[in-house]
Amino acid sequence: MRHTAGFAYGPGDTPAHDAYVKADPMSLDIDLVEMGHRLAKVPLLFDPGARWSYSIAVDVQALLVETLSGQKFADYVRQHVFEPLGMRETAWRQPDERLPRLAAMYRKSEGRLARDPDANTRRLNFHDNRLTGGGFGLASTLDDYMRLARMLLNSGEFDGARILKPSTVKLMSTDQLDPRITERLFLPSKGSVGFGLDFAVRVSQPQKPGENRGAVGEFFWDGAASTLFWVDPANRMAAVFFTQKMPFDGTLHHDIRAAVYGPQYLGPSGD
Repeated sequence: MRHTAGFAYGPGDTPAHDAYVKADPMSLDIDLVEMGHRLAKVPLLFDPGARWSYSIAVDVQALLVETLSGQKFADYVRQHVFEPLGMRETAWRQPDERLPRLAAMYRKSEGRLARDPDANTRRLNFHDNRLTGGGFGLASTLDDYMRLARMLLNSGEFDGARILKPSTVKLMSTDQLDPRITERLFLPSKGSVGFGLDFAVRVSQPQKPGENRGAVGEFFWDGAASTLFWVDPANRMAAVFFTQKMPFDGTLHHDIRAAVYGPQYLGPSGD
């Protein structure tokens, strides 16, 4: 849950990366059980706990939910999260009638934005994909996702539905990285952050003028298409930012945070 397990997540410069690519554990044509079988044959990149490296670990968590609950992951999440929170339009497999509402994806190349073929965007979210990953594949709406974010802001409860214990949210939003873990891949590019359980966590005020604005104690994560959400308990605020731009563009996150907080914001203790 901290991304310190040692898993890979695609191609790279080691034989372990090559083995991961050959095993193809994220094939959309397999289920979570087969994903686990394939991943089990891939060497780790490092000893668990030695480094931080974003990986397939969230999808392994989905397999653990299936194993421990006895339910398919999609069924468990629908029953225990989506339905209680009223997230009526969030799913791995969307019905065809929702296709016209699916947001277009844009890709920047040579200074220009071009619309990706719609078939590429739909591939992850519609029709017959078997893999219901824990870290990808859901199609949702701003309103649905905001209900999830507000649940986290409210210590695990929203509209009378208790999804998580307050103590669980506290653990998730507290930095869990040992200071001795100094190799952290791209995590330092997110600013003055550590990592909790599945979230980056701001641990100090912005240190540099170009750093994203935010308050100590906020927790957040972003997506490959430059999407972003964050929960800011100090200001009792949750934000969801669903742009659709590839490749990942962190300047958008800097700009939206500056618009929300102000370009010089340091947080309650330093503003």
